[in-house]
Amino acid sequence: MALILDDVSVRLGRRQVLSGLSARFEPGRVTAILGPNGAGKSTLLKAAAALLPVDGRALLGEEDIARLAPAARARCIGYLPQDARVHWNMLVEEVVALGRLPHGDRAAGAVSAAMAITDTGVFAHRPVGELSGGERSRVMLARVLAGEPQWVLADEPLANLDPAHAIDMLDRLRQIAREGAGVIVVLHDLAQAARAADDVLLLTAAGRVAAFGAAADVLTPPLLEAIFGVEVGMIERDGRRLPVALGRSRG
Repeated sequence: MALILDDVSVRLGRRQVLSGLSARFEPGRVTAILGPNGAGKSTLLKAAAALLPVDGRALLGEEDIARLAPAARARCIGYLPQDARVHWNMLVEEVVALGRLPHGDRAAGAVSAAMAITDTGVFAHRPVGELSGGERSRVMLARVLAGEPQWVLADEPLANLDPAHAIDMLDRLRQIAREGAGVIVVLHDLAQAARAADDVLLLTAAGRVAAFGAAADVLTPPLLEAIFGVEVGMIERDGRRLPVALGRSRG
């Protein structure tokens, strides 16, 4: 089912973070959310998961997500926040199994599959506190995937990863989408977004939609330069044109 934001606005304290945002995200596709710092990218994900009050509606098909029971919502939408943490030094496989809580079971097959796709099985029996930040990021994604959600919402999942593992992470998210789930991911790297995303939603600094559509149509130098205030060049890689920030705009 499509995930739909219908005229969503969010105010946090005195600040209007998102204003009149409407978008329809389709399953089986990876959508990257891009925008300047403070544009409301993380807030958009939380609004889509009904994790904060909004004006407007977030819908899964025709269902108002905010009206779903928490367990039902968690079965539909897997949310990976920035800097996701585990507060107890549990074994990795036990952390991943927590993703089954909305289902009320431990479904060993789902847990094993989630660890396989994130390449975390190698440290299944290690305490999570012994892992590096990048390894923990993969474990937290595995926990989300163990719940077999229809939608995966990931907020800056590349933040703690080296370049090789960042590429691996995006490849895993693409695989999840190919298997039928919808993926919405907040990114900062323009080239990674062009390489991994089918669609891009670009936000202005004021929390409005600057552009939303196929990645190749949105990730163009004029549009990116206007939003980010940088000069953008394009490189060719594997048949794709990837945007790269070259420096501050001279205008």
